[in-house]
Amino acid sequence: MEPLKLKPAMQDYIWGGTRLRDEFGKHTSLERVAESWELSCHSAGQSVIMNGIKKGVTLKAYLEEDWEERAGIGAAAYSEFPVLIKLIDACQDLSVQVHPDDRYARENENSDGGKTECWYVMDCEQGAAVACGLNREMTKEECRLAIENGTLMDYVQLVPVQKGDVFFIEPGTLHAIGAGIVIAEIQQNSNLTYRVYDYERVDADGQPRQLHVEKALDVMKTWVAPPRMKKPLVQQEGYSSAVIVDCNYFTTTELHITDEAVFPASEGVSYTHLLCTDGEAVLVYDDGVVMPIDKGESVFLPANFGGYQLRSSNCTILSTRTMPRK
Repeated sequence: MEPLKLKPAMQDYIWGGTRLRDEFGKHTSLERVAESWELSCHSAGQSVIMNGIKKGVTLKAYLEEDWEERAGIGAAAYSEFPVLIKLIDACQDLSVQVHPDDRYARENENSDGGKTECWYVMDCEQGAAVACGLNREMTKEECRLAIENGTLMDYVQLVPVQKGDVFFIEPGTLHAIGAGIVIAEIQQNSNLTYRVYDYERVDADGQPRQLHVEKALDVMKTWVAPPRMKKPLVQQEGYSSAVIVDCNYFTTTELHITDEAVFPASEGVSYTHLLCTDGEAVLVYDDGVVMPIDKGESVFLPANFGGYQLRSSNCTILSTRTMPRK
């Protein structure tokens, strides 16, 4: 088995900027790069393998050749690959939106999954903030009235951010990424989004982007959301680690590599996705084979991959897996 470097799918939404191209090596002819879908089996944009005998094959096709052996028993419990990981450059504020849960998606969208997501702030401008939940409890009718009369933002909780902050966005949480923030988003493999406010922006054709007020009100939670996730840090030989999110669909660990970090074989439990968010590292496997991982690069290790090491004097890597659940 060999590690697979992944080529992301690019998205050029109207609020995107150029930092993913200029600072994170996302080579594209697009004028702006709002998102790069680093780990994706979604039909709207799929990751493609960049090396080895499977070069040019989509990750989805690769996994389907040997589903459980490559995805692992945790991911294989789902009908499709459960995770989508993106880099997002918010040059402008994103729309205020909310996502459905699995039950609502099945009953109303002909979809197996809703959208649970986690934000990891990779960088941000001074004073940048995210919208995360409400600043007071409200009834659904109060939310509807605020949407209709244009006062919704008076009730949205705005949280200033710093590099390394983590936010867990459960389905039903009103949220938006603010301008000047670059994040890694770990989410369910879903593109279901209900917009409730978009700053009166228009699309390339001069038309307002569609809102989904009724569906948003159906799924919206009207309580105050916790502003940030805490990250208990564990010191280990050659690195420190912190589990930033652990839910049914994904477990993501922030790794700060400062020397040589040794990781055992997965033993078929789960794939491992490595995303370098800062600095650079070297992946060492198979008794000395070396693969460099630069800032912004993404590597997929199948579940039956052996043990490996990560070497660096100073880098940050997000390691994501899907673990079996009882």
